[in-house]
Formats: sequence, C-alpha cells, structure tokens
Amino acid sequence: MAVAINIRADNDSADEIEQLWDQVAALEDGPSMRTLAYRPHLTFAIYDAPEIDEEMAWKAMLSASAGETQLPVTFRRMRWFIGPPLVLWAEPEPSETLRRWHASISAAIDPAQCRPHYRPGAWTPHCTLGTRIADRNSKDAIAFAQSFDRRIQVNFDVVDCVVFPPVRVVAQRELPKGRSVA
Repeated sequence: MAVAINIRADNDSADEIEQLWDQVAALEDGPSMRTLAYRPHLTFAIYDAPEIDEEMAWKAMLSASAGETQLPVTFRRMRWFIGPPLVLWAEPEPSETLRRWHASISAAIDPAQCRPHYRPGAWTPHCTLGTRIADRNSKDAIAFAQSFDRRIQVNFDVVDCVVFPPVRVVAQRELPKGRSVA
C-alpha cells in the first residue's frame, strides 16, 4: 500500500470541482474520481517505500501545516498529463503556502523515498479531475481542458494522511478558519 499526505476540501466550496469530475467522467472508461470516494484534494507526497510509514508521513504533514489556517486556492486553468491514460487536472494559481508546505515535507522525509513526480523540482500542484481518459477521447479531453474559462475558488480545510488503494484516511486534522480581512 502507498502512503500519501494531502490537503483536501470537505466543504461546499469543492462542489464545482466535483461537477467537473462528472463532466470529465463522460470522457473516461469509468468515473475515476467518484469511484475513488475521496474529496477534492492536492497531494504533497506519495511514498511506496516500506521504511516510510503512516506515522512518519503524518508527522511531516503536521509539521508542515503547524499554525496554518484553511487555505483558499483559486483554479483558472485545466491541464493534462500525457498518459496513457491521459489525466485531466485543475491547476492552482501559484501559492507560496503550497510551496512552503511541500518544501517542509521534503525536508522532513528524504525526497528519494517519494514517488518521482512528487519530488522537489518535479512536483506539480494539481487537483485531479479524471485519471482514466479513454484513448479515443484524448482529443476531446484536451479540447475540453483548453476551453475551460472559469474561476473556481476552493477552501481546503483538512490535512490528512491516507493509504491506498483503496483510499483509507489514517489521520486527519481540520484546519482552523483564517482571520477575516476587514
């Protein structure tokens, strides 16, 4: 089983992302994100190495997010990872907080133990919309991504540690609400 550390949205602000899941599912060979049964999220690291256990990963996530509040993230673009299969994802606007958390996690656990795409210099913050785009729908999926012209703001309010497959939350902490700006 793999261990992952994430920030996720357990609130209504994630509804638009979940609506995109449903639109993207029409291009998949099966609805990957609904099947996952896990809310919209951003993953900081995934570990397959047996020496990186849930407790170690969770401690790194807690340290990275210590003193932090819920994180509003804005998405204005949809992108894709070339497969197979093609993967569609929402691209967050640049965030110093996301970069700082990722750097903290990478400092706490040797990045060589992490899956290559989640290592410093390779990590691309993303909110996955679909992981199983059927080959026959690749051109339509890319056209759909390129036509995306909206602004979606999601309030990420929980940090967690999960094991998968299937996804099972082993530890989580709600982030406190941030201070209102008057």
